[in-house]
Amino acid sequence: MADRYMLAIDLAKRSFQICATDRAGSVLYNKAVSRAKLEQVLESQAPCIVAMKACATSHFWGRFAQALGHEARLIPPIYVKPFVKRQKNDAADAAAIAEAAVRPNMHYVAVKSPEHQARAVAYRTHQCFA
Repeated sequence: MADRYMLAIDLAKRSFQICATDRAGSVLYNKAVSRAKLEQVLESQAPCIVAMKACATSHFWGRFAQALGHEARLIPPIYVKPFVKRQKNDAADAAAIAEAAVRPNMHYVAVKSPEHQARAVAYRTHQCFA
Protein backbone atom coordinates (compact mmCIF):
# COMPACT_ATOMS: atom_id res chain seq x y z
CA MET A 1 0.00 0.00 0.00
CA ALA A 2 1.23 3.49 -0.81
CA ASP A 3 2.41 5.79 1.95
CA ARG A 4 -0.34 7.99 3.38
CA TYR A 5 0.51 11.65 2.92
CA MET A 6 -2.66 13.12 4.37
CA LEU A 7 -5.59 12.05 6.50
CA ALA A 8 -8.64 14.28 5.98
CA ILE A 9 -11.11 13.71 8.80
CA ASP A 10 -14.78 14.70 8.91
CA LEU A 11 -15.58 14.91 12.62
CA ALA A 12 -18.85 13.78 14.20
CA LYS A 13 -20.07 12.62 17.60
CA ARG A 14 -19.64 8.85 17.34
CA SER A 15 -18.26 8.00 13.91
CA PHE A 16 -15.60 9.78 11.91
CA GLN A 17 -14.95 9.66 8.18
CA ILE A 18 -11.29 9.37 7.14
CA CYS A 19 -10.14 10.09 3.60
CA ALA A 20 -6.50 9.05 3.15
CA THR A 21 -4.52 10.34 0.18
CA ASP A 22 -1.01 9.82 -1.16
CA ARG A 23 1.41 12.53 -2.31
CA ALA A 24 -0.10 12.59 -5.80
CA GLY A 25 -3.56 13.31 -4.36
CA SER A 26 -5.00 9.90 -5.16
CA VAL A 27 -7.54 8.62 -2.63
CA LEU A 28 -6.27 5.49 -0.91
CA TYR A 29 -9.45 4.93 1.08
CA ASN A 30 -12.45 6.82 2.41
CA LYS A 31 -14.00 4.98 5.35
CA ALA A 32 -15.96 5.53 8.55
CA VAL A 33 -14.34 4.68 11.89
CA SER A 34 -15.27 4.88 15.55
CA ARG A 35 -13.63 7.20 18.07
CA ALA A 36 -11.41 4.41 19.45
CA LYS A 37 -10.41 3.34 15.95
CA LEU A 38 -9.55 6.95 15.01
CA GLU A 39 -7.18 7.11 17.96
CA GLN A 40 -5.57 3.84 16.81
CA VAL A 41 -5.22 5.10 13.23
CA LEU A 42 -3.52 8.30 14.36
CA GLU A 43 -1.21 6.44 16.75
CA SER A 44 -0.17 3.82 14.18
CA GLN A 45 0.27 6.28 11.30
CA ALA A 46 3.69 7.74 10.52
CA PRO A 47 3.73 11.55 10.85
CA CYS A 48 1.60 13.10 8.11
CA ILE A 49 -0.84 15.94 7.53
CA VAL A 50 -4.11 15.63 9.44
CA ALA A 51 -6.72 18.01 8.00
CA MET A 52 -10.12 18.81 9.55
CA LYS A 53 -12.82 21.45 9.39
CA ALA A 54 -12.31 23.94 12.22
CA CYS A 55 -14.81 23.51 15.06
CA ALA A 56 -14.67 23.11 18.84
CA THR A 57 -13.77 19.41 18.72
CA SER A 58 -11.23 19.83 15.94
CA HIS A 59 -8.95 21.65 18.38
CA PHE A 60 -8.98 18.57 20.67
CA TRP A 61 -8.17 16.25 17.76
CA GLY A 62 -5.59 18.72 16.45
CA ARG A 63 -3.79 18.68 19.80
CA PHE A 64 -4.04 14.87 19.87
CA ALA A 65 -2.53 14.61 16.37
CA GLN A 66 0.22 17.12 17.11
CA ALA A 67 1.21 15.21 20.25
CA LEU A 68 1.78 12.18 17.99
CA GLY A 69 3.98 14.17 15.58
CA HIS A 70 1.40 14.92 12.87
CA GLU A 71 0.86 18.32 11.25
CA ALA A 72 -2.68 19.46 12.08
CA ARG A 73 -4.44 21.69 9.55
CA LEU A 74 -7.76 23.17 10.62
CA ILE A 75 -9.69 24.71 7.74
CA PRO A 76 -12.66 27.07 8.24
CA PRO A 77 -15.84 25.30 7.01
CA ILE A 78 -16.63 28.15 4.61
CA TYR A 79 -13.43 27.31 2.68
CA VAL A 80 -14.27 23.59 2.46
CA LYS A 81 -17.80 23.99 1.09
CA PRO A 82 -16.79 24.87 -2.53
CA PHE A 83 -14.92 21.54 -2.82
CA VAL A 84 -17.93 19.29 -2.06
CA LYS A 85 -18.55 17.69 -5.45
CA ARG A 86 -21.76 15.78 -4.80
CA GLN A 87 -24.38 15.27 -2.12
CA LYS A 88 -23.51 16.46 1.36
CA ASN A 89 -22.52 13.40 3.35
CA ASP A 90 -19.58 12.39 5.50
CA ALA A 91 -17.61 10.74 2.68
CA ALA A 92 -18.04 13.73 0.37
CA ASP A 93 -17.08 16.12 3.18
CA ALA A 94 -13.90 14.16 3.96
CA ALA A 95 -12.92 14.19 0.29
CA ALA A 96 -13.60 17.95 0.13
CA ILE A 97 -11.41 18.53 3.19
CA ALA A 98 -8.59 16.58 1.50
CA GLU A 99 -8.99 18.68 -1.66
CA ALA A 100 -9.04 21.98 0.24
CA ALA A 101 -6.04 21.10 2.43
CA VAL A 102 -3.65 20.78 -0.53
CA ARG A 103 -4.48 24.20 -2.00
CA PRO A 104 -1.40 26.45 -1.87
CA ASN A 105 -3.16 29.60 -0.64
CA MET A 106 -5.51 28.00 1.88
CA HIS A 107 -6.04 29.79 5.20
CA TYR A 108 -5.69 27.58 8.29
CA VAL A 109 -6.85 28.11 11.85
CA ALA A 110 -4.28 27.66 14.63
CA VAL A 111 -4.94 24.81 17.06
CA LYS A 112 -6.05 26.34 20.35
CA SER A 113 -4.94 25.17 23.77
CA PRO A 114 -7.63 24.08 26.26
CA GLU A 115 -7.02 27.28 28.24
CA HIS A 116 -7.47 29.45 25.14
CA GLN A 117 -10.71 27.67 24.28
CA ALA A 118 -11.98 28.14 27.85
CA ARG A 119 -11.18 31.87 27.75
CA ALA A 120 -13.00 32.20 24.43
CA VAL A 121 -16.10 30.51 25.85
CA ALA A 122 -16.03 32.74 28.93
CA TYR A 123 -15.67 35.83 26.74
CA ARG A 124 -18.55 34.83 24.44
CA THR A 125 -20.91 34.04 27.32
CA HIS A 126 -20.02 37.29 29.05
CA GLN A 127 -20.85 39.22 25.89
CA CYS A 128 -24.22 37.51 25.60
CA PHE A 129 -25.34 38.56 29.07
CA ALA A 130 -23.84 42.05 29.13
